[in-house]
Amino acid sequence: MRVIVVDDEPLARAGVLARLAGVPGVDVVAEYNDGAAALAGIARHAPDLVFLDIDMPALGGIDLLATLPPARRPVTILLTAHEQYAVQAFALDVVDYLLKPVDDERFADALARARQAHAFRRHAAASAAAPVREAPYLSRFTVRYGSRLVFVAAGDVAWIDANGDYATLHVGEREYLVREPLHRLAAMLDPARFARVHRSAIVRLDQVAELRTLGNRDAMLRLRDGTPLRASRTYIDALLAALERLPATAHAVKSEVA
Repeated sequence: MRVIVVDDEPLARAGVLARLAGVPGVDVVAEYNDGAAALAGIARHAPDLVFLDIDMPALGGIDLLATLPPARRPVTILLTAHEQYAVQAFALDVVDYLLKPVDDERFADALARARQAHAFRRHAAASAAAPVREAPYLSRFTVRYGSRLVFVAAGDVAWIDANGDYATLHVGEREYLVREPLHRLAAMLDPARFARVHRSAIVRLDQVAELRTLGNRDAMLRLRDGTPLRASRTYIDALLAALERLPATAHAVKSEVA
């Protein structure tokens, strides 16, 4: 992927560049410290992915994206020290939203999601005239019990929690242990149906019945079966945006501010 990094804070920009250094398949083609130069650079370099600061003088990240026609918008990960832009950002098809200072694990999750989005774009461009195919997200889990295999449909899983280097699927009153770490599962699941809410938990979005924000910007979730789960502030904005984008046929989520 050809990558551009845009941030008016030198330290923040350097932090993103350092994390990208040596990542296989990533080629940083330019960096910019203001929106106007970045807009010209995007036109010149046609990057696949842009790490884009929201709060910049003259031309901020949201306004920069809004000036680009949807077909010319690169895959974008927003960077910001503020928390109020999530819904607006996701309306512009931003793939992720990182709060400064950036957490290493969240950065890795965002980059994995960007790679996935880039792959889908390339596939769509290459097969525009071909019949529409279902997106290659994980549709079922394979659970091994000795010599026996059990197949669990992704749509039956209400939530998933980390269990060391493994993960536990919660399906009704049953639990299934799968041999995948949680961060890898997060990149394999459809983000329109599943969202990571904590370093140790993923939920199926249509299972969230209630969300109550806490004073420290964390939140408490109640699932449809009554299960309580804590959502950390690191993931809360992306979760809210994903819930906003649920299809009209999905159930409504009760939201309460503490």
